[in-house]
Amino acid sequence: MLGSLRARLLAGLLGGLLLAALLVAALLYRITLREANEVFDQHLRDTALSLRDQMFAGPFAPQPELSAQDRAADLAVQVFSLDGVRVYLSQPHSVLPGLTTLGYSDVETREGRWRVYGVRTPLHVIQVAQPTAVREERAARLALRVLAVFALLVPLLAALIWGIVGRGLRPLRALAAQVEARPAEALEPLPQTGLPSEAQPLVQALNGQLRRLAGLLESERAFLADAAHELRTPLTALRLQVQALQGAPEAERAAAGTAILAGIDRASRLIEQLLALARQEQLPAPEPRTIALHELPPAAIADLLPLADAKQIELGYGVAQPCTLLGDAEALSLALRNLIDNAIRYTPVGGRVELGVQCVDGQPELWVSDSGPGIPEAERERVLRRFYRLPGSPAEGSGLGLALVSRIAQRHGAQLCLDQGALGGLRVRLRFR
Repeated sequence: MLGSLRARLLAGLLGGLLLAALLVAALLYRITLREANEVFDQHLRDTALSLRDQMFAGPFAPQPELSAQDRAADLAVQVFSLDGVRVYLSQPHSVLPGLTTLGYSDVETREGRWRVYGVRTPLHVIQVAQPTAVREERAARLALRVLAVFALLVPLLAALIWGIVGRGLRPLRALAAQVEARPAEALEPLPQTGLPSEAQPLVQALNGQLRRLAGLLESERAFLADAAHELRTPLTALRLQVQALQGAPEAERAAAGTAILAGIDRASRLIEQLLALARQEQLPAPEPRTIALHELPPAAIADLLPLADAKQIELGYGVAQPCTLLGDAEALSLALRNLIDNAIRYTPVGGRVELGVQCVDGQPELWVSDSGPGIPEAERERVLRRFYRLPGSPAEGSGLGLALVSRIAQRHGAQLCLDQGALGGLRVRLRFR
C-alpha cells in the first residue's frame, strides 16, 4: 500500500485537508473566543450597572436569583460594603475572587482565571465575575463542530479522491499494458499522445533509453559481423598454410612454420583487440582514481621496445611534465600501447617515434608522434572507425587500434586529435579536460 502512488496521493491530499481543517478550527477558535470576550464583557458590565439601584440588606441577605441566561453563563454577583465586607453572593462557589479594582480585571484563583467587572455605588461595590473557562469552552465547542463535520466528510472525500486519482492514472496503466505486450525485440519509441503532461518526461526518457539501446544493439550486431569477417580471413589463411605444410617438402616446412606462427600472432592480436574494444564499449567504467599520467610511458616503452628494435626504430621519451588526472590507469596504458604499436608498425625501418606528456593551459596532454607516412587529412576521421584501414597501407593491422583509443578517450572525456607532427608523420594527441 505504501508503494502505491494512488495511496500516497490519497494520504497526502487527506493529510493536507486535515491540516487545513485544523488551521480553520484554530482560527475559528481564536475569532470565536475574541467575540465571546467582547459579548460577555459587555454582559458583565450591563449586569453590574443594572444592580446599582438595588438595596442590599444585611450580610448575605437573600436576594432575587439571577436569570437563567446568567446562570448558564456561570455569572457570580458579589456585593461588598465600602469597608470590604461581602454583603451579597448570588450563588455559592468554592473559590471566588475577592474585592478587586473597579472596571474590568482578570483575577487568578487556585481553580482558574475569572473575568471581573466592578462598579461603585454610594453604599456598595458591585462585582460581577465569570470563569474564563466558560468562554473558552464555547469557542472550543464551535471549533470541534468544524472538525466533526470534516470527520464525517473524510470517507466521502477519500472515495472521491481515490476515484479521481484512479481516473488520472488510467493512461499510465494503459501505457504499462502496452509496454508489457511488446515483444522483446521491439525498440520503437512509445507513443506520447493521450498522456498527461506530468507523464511526458517519463515517456521521453524511456524513448531516449530505447533509442540508445537500439543503437547499442545495432552497434553490437555490426561489431559481431565485422569481427566474424575479420577473423575469417586469418583463420582461412592458417588453414591453407597448414594444408600446404602437410604436403610440403622438408626444405619448405621451416618457412611454412614461420608463416603459420606469424598468422597465429596476427590472429591473437586481433582477438586481444576485439576483447579489449568489447570491454571498453560494453562494461561500465571502473571507479576513477588519481593517475600520474607521466608515469605511464616508461612501462609502455618497455613492453614495445623489442618491436621497435626489430625495425631499428628509435623510441624517444624526454622529461615529461608531472600531470595527474582522474581515470582508469589500465585503460590509458592500453591506449598508449596501441598508439606506440601503431606508430612502430607504420614507421619505416630506421625511423623514429617520440612520445611525451605535458600540461597545456592546465590540461594534461599525452602525445605520440612518428616519422612514418602519416594519414591524409581526409582520412583522419575514418581511421577512428572499427576495422577501417587506409587503402594501400603497407603495414599489417586489424584497423582496431585507433578505434580502441578513440573509445577510451570518450570514456575519459578526452579530446582525440590527429595531425602532422614535427617528425613529418602522424601525431596523435589525447587532451584531458
